[in-house]
Amino acid sequence: MLANKDNKTAIKLIVNSISHTLEVAGNTRLLDLVRNELRQTGTKEGCSVGECGACTVILDGKPVCSCLVLAAQCDGKEVTTIEGVADDPLAQQLQQSFIVEGGVQCGFCTPGVLMSSWALLGDNPTPSDSDILDALEGNLCRCTGYQPILNSIKAVIKENLQSLNSA
Repeated sequence: MLANKDNKTAIKLIVNSISHTLEVAGNTRLLDLVRNELRQTGTKEGCSVGECGACTVILDGKPVCSCLVLAAQCDGKEVTTIEGVADDPLAQQLQQSFIVEGGVQCGFCTPGVLMSSWALLGDNPTPSDSDILDALEGNLCRCTGYQPILNSIKAVIKENLQSLNSA
């Protein structure tokens, strides 16, 4: 990672399984890179201070608030946005469950909540209620009152357990 004469740093990263080599300013946030440079606009900017979770992406397998991560810190790393899980069966199952259970209302927080939920269930297909709450603690929702979101995730867990038990 070397800075050029324009004080930009060349970075290489993988976003949604596609390799990119880019030059970024030192103050460019991962959120801005993803939305403005790579046009992955499903990731939302909410609070800009890491409090709301609307900008949650997966960075090297872990959910992060992309508004708090500098793009230069992502050199050599892998990023997954909501667009990157569009064809993933678990993500599709979560999306459908959010629709059925009312976990989506205005939808602004939904990409971040889905990314946090997807990461949780990908690591732990049978999380406890406490695990779910811990995974979602960085995601704020003004519309649902959270219970429909929790019901949506629990419905996926139940469905997957039933599939395992019947196999």
